[in-house]
Amino acid sequence: MFVVTTTDGRRRAGCLVGFAAQCSIDPPRFMVWLSKNNHTFEVAARAATLVVHRLDASARELAELFGSHTGFDTDKFTRCAWHPGPGGVPVLDDCAGWFAGEILSRHDTGDHVGLLLRPVDGTTAAGLGPQLGFQSVRDLSPGNEA
Repeated sequence: MFVVTTTDGRRRAGCLVGFAAQCSIDPPRFMVWLSKNNHTFEVAARAATLVVHRLDASARELAELFGSHTGFDTDKFTRCAWHPGPGGVPVLDDCAGWFAGEILSRHDTGDHVGLLLRPVDGTTAAGLGPQLGFQSVRDLSPGNEA
């Protein structure tokens, strides 16, 4: 699982993401899919950059915050520590592994839209624990019902 954050210069947004994958080595590319029902999707439609945060198994609280609350009525960033990253996009302080990606293109794939990213900055944190998987968060109630 990942948390994706973004800004359109006016609004901040972030959500829990389960659909994401490296999709090219040379040039480096990564694809993230956002639900069309999601507040983050609306903000990302006008954004140039996303930050993708890798959640490890100890990040259940962040997963719950970004997966069970909607940005339509909750400012999630008042409930966690963060700092401005590339392009002003929020970087979550409790996620040691993250990268910022320039949004190159958007692809409608049904109820989700894939955003193709070109990594431009980030960190490779040593000592990250096992990645938080779907089975660990499947009990969360989504912030936006499909």
